[in-house]
Amino acid sequence: MAAKKGAKKGGAKKGGAKKSSAKKGGAKKAAKKSGAKRTPNAAFMRPMQPDAALAAVVGNTPIPRTEITKKLWAYIKRKGLQDAKNRRQINADEALKPVFGGKSNVSMFEMTKLVNKHIK
Repeated sequence: MAAKKGAKKGGAKKGGAKKSSAKKGGAKKAAKKSGAKRTPNAAFMRPMQPDAALAAVVGNTPIPRTEITKKLWAYIKRKGLQDAKNRRQINADEALKPVFGGKSNVSMFEMTKLVNKHIK
């Protein structure tokens, strides 16, 4: 009987150790989130020159890719070009069709790929 009790206690200790290590891992994650802000990648912050088709939407001055995306989304929201049923789809107007390669409807993920062809 004494051997069985010892085995049960040993198993309980192992289970307790697992729980405490899981708590420590959670504390480390919380510490990382509360730390300093992430520094942006320099490649995203380098000013890029939009071509004539994209410049009609975002402007002709060299701006970073992140700002191009922000201005593009501001244009889409202002003109109400997001599809009403499927919000991932963008309906192109006359200014966006040349940017989207002549397509009248593209997904938001495909949009970034198509826009990259119009910046240098």
